[in-house]
Amino acid sequence: MPGAAAHCGLVFSARLMAALLGLAVLQAAGVVPQDAIGAARSLRLQGCDGHPGVRAPLRSNVTLNGAAVQWSRGASLKMAIAHSGYREDQSAGLHLSGTAQALRGALSQNLCAALTDPAMTDIGIFEHDDGIWIILAAPFAAPSDAAANSVTSEILQLVNAARAQARQCGRSTMPAAPPLRLSEPLNQAALAHAQDMLRYHYFEHTGHDGSSPAQRITAAGYRYRIVGENIASGPETPREAVQGWLSSPGHCQNIMDVRFEETGVAFDASRSGEPNIYWVQEFAAAR
Repeated sequence: MPGAAAHCGLVFSARLMAALLGLAVLQAAGVVPQDAIGAARSLRLQGCDGHPGVRAPLRSNVTLNGAAVQWSRGASLKMAIAHSGYREDQSAGLHLSGTAQALRGALSQNLCAALTDPAMTDIGIFEHDDGIWIILAAPFAAPSDAAANSVTSEILQLVNAARAQARQCGRSTMPAAPPLRLSEPLNQAALAHAQDMLRYHYFEHTGHDGSSPAQRITAAGYRYRIVGENIASGPETPREAVQGWLSSPGHCQNIMDVRFEETGVAFDASRSGEPNIYWVQEFAAAR
Protein backbone atom coordinates (compact mmCIF):
# COMPACT_ATOMS: atom_id res chain seq x y z
CA MET A 1 0.00 0.00 0.00
CA PRO A 2 1.45 3.42 -0.90
CA GLY A 3 2.75 5.22 2.13
CA ALA A 4 2.49 2.15 4.32
CA ALA A 5 5.46 0.75 6.19
CA ALA A 6 6.17 -2.96 6.18
CA HIS A 7 4.49 -4.88 8.93
CA CYS A 8 4.77 -8.50 9.96
CA GLY A 9 3.37 -10.94 12.49
CA LEU A 10 4.86 -13.27 15.05
CA VAL A 11 3.37 -16.19 16.94
CA PHE A 12 4.71 -16.87 20.41
CA SER A 13 4.06 -20.50 21.17
CA ALA A 14 3.36 -20.49 24.86
CA ARG A 15 1.54 -23.81 25.16
CA LEU A 16 3.98 -26.68 25.50
CA MET A 17 1.94 -29.81 26.18
CA ALA A 18 4.12 -32.49 27.76
CA ALA A 19 2.03 -35.45 28.87
CA LEU A 20 4.21 -38.13 30.39
CA LEU A 21 1.92 -41.11 30.60
CA GLY A 22 2.68 -44.23 32.60
CA LEU A 23 6.37 -43.51 32.92
CA ALA A 24 6.94 -45.38 36.15
CA VAL A 25 4.85 -48.34 37.26
CA LEU A 26 6.09 -49.88 40.50
CA GLN A 27 4.84 -52.87 42.43
CA ALA A 28 3.48 -52.02 45.86
CA ALA A 29 0.79 -49.58 46.90
CA GLY A 30 1.32 -46.99 49.61
CA VAL A 31 1.89 -43.58 48.06
CA VAL A 32 -0.32 -40.85 49.50
CA PRO A 33 -0.89 -37.33 48.13
CA GLN A 34 1.02 -35.62 50.91
CA ASP A 35 4.06 -37.77 50.18
CA ALA A 36 3.88 -36.68 46.54
CA ILE A 37 3.52 -32.98 47.34
CA GLY A 38 6.39 -33.10 49.79
CA ALA A 39 8.66 -34.96 47.39
CA ALA A 40 7.76 -32.64 44.51
CA ARG A 41 8.42 -29.50 46.57
CA SER A 42 11.72 -30.89 47.84
CA LEU A 43 12.98 -31.71 44.35
CA ARG A 44 11.80 -28.33 43.05
CA LEU A 45 13.86 -26.56 45.70
CA GLN A 46 16.95 -28.78 45.55
CA GLY A 47 17.03 -29.47 41.81
CA CYS A 48 17.36 -32.84 40.10
CA ASP A 49 18.76 -34.61 37.06
CA GLY A 50 21.08 -31.73 36.21
CA HIS A 51 18.41 -29.04 36.60
CA PRO A 52 19.02 -26.40 39.28
CA GLY A 53 16.38 -25.89 41.92
CA VAL A 54 13.97 -22.95 41.97
CA ARG A 55 12.36 -21.10 44.86
CA ALA A 56 9.06 -20.39 43.11
CA PRO A 57 6.42 -22.08 45.28
CA LEU A 58 4.50 -25.14 44.14
CA ARG A 59 0.84 -24.77 45.12
CA SER A 60 -1.73 -27.50 45.57
CA ASN A 61 -4.62 -26.73 43.22
CA VAL A 62 -8.11 -28.11 43.79
CA THR A 63 -9.10 -27.80 40.13
CA LEU A 64 -6.03 -29.76 39.05
CA ASN A 65 -6.90 -32.39 41.67
CA GLY A 66 -10.16 -32.80 39.77
CA ALA A 67 -8.25 -33.04 36.50
CA ALA A 68 -6.13 -35.82 38.01
CA VAL A 69 -9.33 -37.72 38.85
CA GLN A 70 -10.55 -37.43 35.25
CA TRP A 71 -7.15 -38.50 33.96
CA SER A 72 -7.28 -41.58 36.20
CA ARG A 73 -10.63 -42.50 34.60
CA GLY A 74 -9.23 -42.70 31.10
CA ALA A 75 -9.31 -39.17 29.74
CA SER A 76 -6.15 -37.89 28.09
CA LEU A 77 -4.12 -35.49 30.19
CA LYS A 78 -4.96 -32.57 27.91
CA MET A 79 -8.70 -33.30 27.91
CA ALA A 80 -8.76 -33.93 31.66
CA ILE A 81 -7.25 -30.50 32.32
CA ALA A 82 -9.57 -28.80 29.84
CA HIS A 83 -12.69 -30.46 31.25
CA SER A 84 -11.71 -29.55 34.80
CA GLY A 85 -11.86 -25.85 33.93
CA TYR A 86 -8.20 -25.21 34.69
CA ARG A 87 -6.74 -22.81 32.10
CA GLU A 88 -3.15 -23.74 31.38
CA ASP A 89 -0.17 -22.54 29.42
CA GLN A 90 1.71 -25.82 29.76
CA SER A 91 1.42 -29.04 31.70
CA ALA A 92 3.12 -32.33 32.49
CA GLY A 93 1.89 -35.44 34.21
CA LEU A 94 3.02 -38.69 35.79
CA HIS A 95 1.04 -41.83 36.67
CA LEU A 96 2.68 -44.42 38.89
CA SER A 97 2.05 -47.05 41.52
CA GLY A 98 4.52 -47.69 44.30
CA THR A 99 5.90 -46.75 47.67
CA ALA A 100 6.70 -43.32 48.99
CA GLN A 101 10.39 -44.22 48.82
CA ALA A 102 10.14 -44.99 45.11
CA LEU A 103 8.13 -41.84 44.39
CA ARG A 104 11.02 -39.43 44.69
CA GLY A 105 13.10 -41.37 42.17
CA ALA A 106 10.20 -41.53 39.71
CA LEU A 107 9.60 -37.79 40.00
CA SER A 108 13.29 -37.03 39.58
CA GLN A 109 13.61 -39.26 36.53
CA ASN A 110 10.41 -38.29 34.73
CA LEU A 111 9.23 -34.86 35.88
CA CYS A 112 12.41 -33.02 36.82
CA ALA A 113 12.30 -30.49 33.97
CA ALA A 114 8.72 -29.56 34.82
CA LEU A 115 9.37 -29.48 38.57
CA THR A 116 12.25 -27.04 38.14
CA ASP A 117 10.39 -24.78 35.69
CA PRO A 118 9.48 -21.60 37.63
CA ALA A 119 6.34 -21.19 35.52
CA MET A 120 4.95 -24.55 36.69
CA THR A 121 3.42 -23.28 39.92
CA ASP A 122 0.42 -25.60 40.41
CA ILE A 123 0.16 -29.28 41.29
CA GLY A 124 -2.84 -31.59 41.30
CA ILE A 125 -2.88 -35.11 42.71
CA PHE A 126 -5.29 -38.03 42.85
CA GLU A 127 -4.46 -41.23 44.74
CA HIS A 128 -6.33 -44.52 44.38
CA ASP A 129 -5.71 -48.17 45.10
CA ASP A 130 -4.06 -48.72 41.74
CA GLY A 131 -1.78 -45.71 41.77
CA ILE A 132 -1.31 -41.99 41.95
CA TRP A 133 -1.79 -39.39 39.22
CA ILE A 134 0.27 -36.17 39.43
CA ILE A 135 -0.23 -33.11 37.24
CA LEU A 136 2.02 -30.04 37.12
CA ALA A 137 0.82 -26.96 35.27
CA ALA A 138 1.53 -23.34 34.52
CA PRO A 139 -1.65 -21.26 34.71
CA PHE A 140 -2.80 -18.95 31.94
CA ALA A 141 -2.34 -15.52 33.51
CA ALA A 142 -3.34 -12.88 30.97
CA PRO A 143 -3.89 -9.32 32.27
CA SER A 144 -7.45 -8.38 33.13
CA ASP A 145 -9.53 -5.98 31.08
CA ALA A 146 -9.39 -3.57 34.02
CA ALA A 147 -5.60 -3.42 33.63
CA ALA A 148 -5.77 -2.26 29.99
CA ASN A 149 -4.64 1.30 30.70
CA SER A 150 -1.67 0.24 32.80
CA VAL A 151 -0.71 -2.38 30.17
CA THR A 152 -0.79 0.26 27.43
CA SER A 153 1.33 2.61 29.53
CA GLU A 154 3.89 -0.10 30.25
CA ILE A 155 4.24 -1.05 26.60
CA LEU A 156 4.65 2.60 25.63
CA GLN A 157 7.38 2.97 28.26
CA LEU A 158 9.18 -0.18 27.13
CA VAL A 159 8.98 0.73 23.45
CA ASN A 160 10.22 4.27 24.02
CA ALA A 161 13.07 2.94 26.15
CA ALA A 162 14.03 0.69 23.22
CA ARG A 163 13.82 3.59 20.76
CA ALA A 164 16.14 5.68 22.94
CA GLN A 165 19.14 3.59 21.87
CA ALA A 166 20.47 2.47 18.50
CA ARG A 167 19.62 -1.17 17.93
CA GLN A 168 20.41 -4.04 15.59
CA CYS A 169 17.20 -5.42 14.08
CA GLY A 170 18.30 -8.51 12.22
CA ARG A 171 20.78 -7.28 9.63
CA SER A 172 19.59 -3.68 9.87
CA THR A 173 21.25 -1.18 12.19
CA MET A 174 18.54 1.18 13.40
CA PRO A 175 19.44 4.56 14.90
CA ALA A 176 17.89 5.87 18.09
CA ALA A 177 14.48 7.44 17.50
CA PRO A 178 12.36 10.04 19.32
CA PRO A 179 9.73 8.70 21.73
CA LEU A 180 6.31 7.82 20.40
CA ARG A 181 3.18 9.61 21.58
CA LEU A 182 0.08 7.63 22.51
CA SER A 183 -2.89 8.17 20.18
CA GLU A 184 -6.44 7.28 21.20
CA PRO A 185 -7.60 6.57 17.61
CA LEU A 186 -4.63 4.23 17.20
CA ASN A 187 -5.52 2.56 20.51
CA GLN A 188 -9.05 2.03 19.17
CA ALA A 189 -7.76 0.54 15.91
CA ALA A 190 -5.42 -1.79 17.83
CA LEU A 191 -8.20 -2.95 20.15
CA ALA A 192 -10.59 -3.56 17.26
CA HIS A 193 -8.08 -5.84 15.56
CA ALA A 194 -7.14 -7.69 18.76
CA GLN A 195 -10.82 -8.33 19.48
CA ASP A 196 -11.43 -9.44 15.89
CA MET A 197 -8.58 -11.95 15.98
CA LEU A 198 -9.81 -13.39 19.27
CA ARG A 199 -13.44 -13.57 18.13
CA TYR A 200 -12.73 -15.20 14.78
CA HIS A 201 -9.73 -17.31 15.82
CA TYR A 202 -7.09 -16.13 13.36
CA PHE A 203 -3.70 -14.44 13.49
CA GLU A 204 -3.09 -12.13 10.56
CA HIS A 205 -2.73 -8.46 9.74
CA THR A 206 -5.67 -8.78 7.36
CA GLY A 207 -8.94 -8.65 9.30
CA HIS A 208 -11.65 -11.27 8.85
CA ASP A 209 -13.49 -8.67 6.76
CA GLY A 210 -10.45 -8.13 4.54
CA SER A 211 -9.41 -4.87 6.19
CA SER A 212 -5.77 -3.75 6.25
CA PRO A 213 -4.05 -1.92 9.13
CA ALA A 214 -4.27 1.32 7.16
CA GLN A 215 -8.01 0.88 6.63
CA ARG A 216 -8.63 0.15 10.30
CA ILE A 217 -6.63 3.20 11.35
CA THR A 218 -8.57 5.36 8.88
CA ALA A 219 -11.87 3.95 10.19
CA ALA A 220 -10.82 5.02 13.69
CA GLY A 221 -10.53 8.60 12.45
CA TYR A 222 -6.76 8.84 12.04
CA ARG A 223 -5.43 10.50 8.87
CA TYR A 224 -2.04 8.95 8.27
CA ARG A 225 0.88 9.45 5.96
CA ILE A 226 2.66 6.26 7.06
CA VAL A 227 1.43 3.30 9.07
CA GLY A 228 2.72 0.01 10.45
CA GLU A 229 1.51 -2.75 12.74
CA ASN A 230 2.94 -5.38 15.07
CA ILE A 231 0.87 -8.30 16.31
CA ALA A 232 1.60 -11.14 18.72
CA SER A 233 -0.19 -14.15 20.15
CA GLY A 234 0.83 -15.86 23.37
CA PRO A 235 2.74 -13.47 25.67
CA GLU A 236 0.94 -12.76 28.92
CA THR A 237 2.82 -9.64 30.04
CA PRO A 238 3.73 -6.38 28.29
CA ARG A 239 7.42 -7.11 28.79
CA GLU A 240 7.16 -10.50 27.09
CA ALA A 241 5.28 -8.96 24.16
CA VAL A 242 7.83 -6.18 23.64
CA GLN A 243 10.80 -8.51 24.09
CA GLY A 244 9.34 -10.82 21.48
CA TRP A 245 8.87 -7.98 19.03
CA LEU A 246 12.40 -6.70 19.60
CA SER A 247 13.76 -10.19 18.92
CA SER A 248 12.04 -10.30 15.53
CA PRO A 249 13.73 -8.19 12.82
CA GLY A 250 10.54 -6.92 11.18
CA HIS A 251 8.81 -6.05 14.43
CA CYS A 252 11.99 -4.49 15.76
CA GLN A 253 12.27 -2.29 12.67
CA ASN A 254 8.72 -1.05 13.19
CA ILE A 255 9.51 -0.16 16.81
CA MET A 256 12.70 1.67 15.81
CA ASP A 257 11.40 3.42 12.67
CA VAL A 258 12.14 7.15 13.06
CA ARG A 259 9.29 7.98 10.69
CA PHE A 260 6.66 6.88 13.19
CA GLU A 261 5.50 9.53 15.65
CA GLU A 262 2.46 7.99 17.36
CA THR A 263 1.36 4.58 18.53
CA GLY A 264 -1.65 2.69 19.84
CA VAL A 265 -1.59 -0.53 21.84
CA ALA A 266 -4.21 -3.08 22.88
CA PHE A 267 -4.71 -6.72 23.82
CA ASP A 268 -7.68 -9.04 24.08
CA ALA A 269 -7.73 -12.33 25.98
CA SER A 270 -10.26 -15.12 26.32
CA ARG A 271 -11.89 -15.25 29.75
CA SER A 272 -13.16 -18.82 29.50
CA GLY A 273 -12.45 -21.93 27.49
CA GLU A 274 -9.20 -22.30 25.59
CA PRO A 275 -6.59 -19.73 26.69
CA ASN A 276 -5.85 -17.20 23.96
CA ILE A 277 -4.42 -13.69 23.97
CA TYR A 278 -3.66 -11.33 21.10
CA TRP A 279 -1.60 -8.14 21.12
CA VAL A 280 -1.63 -5.33 18.56
CA GLN A 281 0.56 -2.24 18.30
CA GLU A 282 -0.19 0.36 15.63
CA PHE A 283 2.45 2.83 14.43
CA ALA A 284 1.70 5.95 12.42
CA ALA A 285 2.53 9.52 11.56
CA ALA A 286 -0.32 11.93 10.83
CA ARG A 287 -0.73 14.00 7.68
